Amino acid sequence: MYKDVYPAWSDANLMQIASHTKARVFLAHVRASTSTATSRNNCHPFSRGRWSFMHNGQLGGHLKLRQKLDGMIPVECYDQRYGATDSEAIFLVAAGLGLDQAPIVAMEQAVGRVQALAQEANHTPHMRFAACWSDGLKVYAARYASDRFAPSLFYQIRDDGIVISSEPLDENVEGWIEVSPNTAIATDGRTLEQRDFRP
Repeated sequence: MYKDVYPAWSDANLMQIASHTKARVFLAHVRASTSTATSRNNCHPFSRGRWSFMHNGQLGGHLKLRQKLDGMIPVECYDQRYGATDSEAIFLVAAGLGLDQAPIVAMEQAVGRVQALAQEANHTPHMRFAACWSDGLKVYAARYASDRFAPSLFYQIRDDGIVISSEPLDENVEGWIEVSPNTAIATDGRTLEQRDFRP
């Protein structure tokens, strides 16, 4: 795990580490904060045990709902609550709902429960969610929103694996497939499965 508040393209430490690191699965995230301070603890990806998680989107009224949101994190997961983001909270709620046994179902349930907080308080948008999470063997991702503005999510099947990204990473946009809203995907790097994602 490597995190910093500075841009990746000017981080000499990251360049040094990346030059001699190989991995079959990895997550990388560039954060644009919507409501919390810019700090290492608030930088994605978040991790717990073998799981890593990163998220683009927002919970409506997050700052007003932070105390209730923290209360949704199970006691056994709360020692991993280092930052103050809604993203980290969603991840830890999902961990408590059985991420190990059912990665997509647990995330679906977590997003639904967190969205209900915003709905009950009438904060909009209730939920916007494009996320990617992995146990180091498989990668899962989902695109969802309570309104019609789901954050973007794409994937590309290559000869050497599958890339999932919030937007195409090169100019050949025809090689990228957009994930439909209310959809989750799972891949082992060779095959890719899709299913509904409806919190």
